[in-house]
Parts: sequence; structure tokens; C-alpha cells
Amino acid sequence: MKKLITLCVSLMAMIAVAFAQQDIKPAKVGVQYGKAITNKNAISVEKLENTLKSKKGFTGRIEGEVVGVCKKKGCFLTLKRTGEGDPIMVRFKDYGYFVPADLIGKTVVLEGNAKVKELSVKQLKHNAEDAGKSAAEIAKITQPKTDINIVADGVLVVK
Repeated sequence: MKKLITLCVSLMAMIAVAFAQQDIKPAKVGVQYGKAITNKNAISVEKLENTLKSKKGFTGRIEGEVVGVCKKKGCFLTLKRTGEGDPIMVRFKDYGYFVPADLIGKTVVLEGNAKVKELSVKQLKHNAEDAGKSAAEIAKITQPKTDINIVADGVLVVK
């Protein structure tokens, strides 16, 4: 009886893992991740940064160059800033989709909500770990940081 229960539990676990795997398409022009979107009326990262200097948030489409992707499973990406500073963090709504590592260097349009938010030291360290930073780099994170954060419903590769 114990063997039968163990076999059933193992089988269910393997089925759950198999269904949890997501087939992530390679990053090519026209490929979409998450909600289907267009690049119509997308603003630049520079315009987003300027908008958030005077407003609390922005909802719409943003175009930018991807400079980083979560190394563990593609659960976030980062966009290149126009000036100095760390890249802008982009998470995906409800972790409903993931993106491939070959998205780095591509230009994307994403649709979602952007706002200025304070990130805790714990969250910053978690993000650095997921981004593949060294233990020494992670240890240097000692202060919370206020920055732009985006939650995207969908991402479209445009270049």
C-alpha cells in the first residue's frame, strides 16, 4: 500500500512539473510574451522618466532596449535608462509569463503600469541574486532605493 501511495504521489508531482514548464519562444521581431499588444502610441523610456517626475504613475505602452533578463527563469527584464543610473525593472503581471535570455539587446514595446516605488534591501538583494550578481555585489546592497518599476501585461519584440 505504501508503495502504491508513493508511486501515485511521485506520478502527480511529475505531471505537475511537466505542466508547469512553459515553452518560451526565442526573441525575434514580432514575437509576443503575455498579453497581445501593438507598438502604437508607445513612449520612450526618456519620456517615461520625464513623465514620472511630475506624476505618480503612467499606464500605457513604453519602448526601450532590454539590457537584462532574470537568469533563473526569465521572470523579469530591465530596460536601458537614457542617462545615469541603474536600468528600469520590469516585472510581469501575476508572473503570468516569462521571457528568454536572448531578449537582451533587443528593442521591445511593453504595455503596463509604471510608478516610482521604494524597494527594500531584501527585495534589492533578491533581484540582484536573480540577475546573477556575485555574492560580493549583493553584500554591497545596504540601503533601500527609490526607482521606477513597471508591471507589464505584455511585451512585443520590435527590433
